[in-house]
Amino acid sequence: MTEATVHGALVWAMLALAAVTFAILLRLKAPYGRHYSGSGWGPDLSNRVGWIVMELPAPALFAVIYFMGESAGAPLPLTFLGLWQCHYLNRTFVHPLRTRTTGKRIPAVVAASAFTFNVINAYVNARWVSEIGRYDPQWLGDPRFLAGVLVFVVGFAINNHSDNILLGLRKPGETGYSIPHGGVFRYVSCPNYFGELLEWAGWALATWSFAGLAFFVYTAANLVPRALSHHEWYRARFDDYPPDRKAVIPGLL
Repeated sequence: MTEATVHGALVWAMLALAAVTFAILLRLKAPYGRHYSGSGWGPDLSNRVGWIVMELPAPALFAVIYFMGESAGAPLPLTFLGLWQCHYLNRTFVHPLRTRTTGKRIPAVVAASAFTFNVINAYVNARWVSEIGRYDPQWLGDPRFLAGVLVFVVGFAINNHSDNILLGLRKPGETGYSIPHGGVFRYVSCPNYFGELLEWAGWALATWSFAGLAFFVYTAANLVPRALSHHEWYRARFDDYPPDRKAVIPGLL
């Protein structure tokens, strides 16, 4: 069995996992943050520790596997490496360290499942962009690459701006919730998720790969139901919640 065969099987496994994840999350709220009561899910970790642990394979393992590829030093794969690491170094280290500790916990089983997915996803995408996928240098000027990078950058900006708004809602010592305003919060309850959807849609377009597409599909399967849960929670908790806001996609959903 060749590596390309194994790689393709893992991509299909990611798509199957996306379908299962979507079906489960439509019926069951992901148990963390505002949706975790602190019991019924076995051992748990602090939010900060759990977040770093479960995201760690995304930047670390991706880099190790990437640099094993024959094309690792070429300009185009290095661009892909830069995009990936911009998101995941921020997501793995910067974001959790900026979040104020509130004593919240995350079930260890949730962190472990996310860790496992990130291991598979890091391998699938890193191996594609630096070894299995072959890109002509002219791809740097291809409209699909340029459009994909633009969509990724816009999504990254929206994701981080939305996180900054959320981080600024609580004063030191506060633990409650309030309605976020500003930025893309004018249109949706979860613009951070919308930004991340744009990022990985851009990645799929720029890499023009089945691996990138599978990651985008899984991201949508994971984030869209969670956004719907958050949106429902906001509307139930706040009588004055803006009625025109959608959950995650402006004007649509």
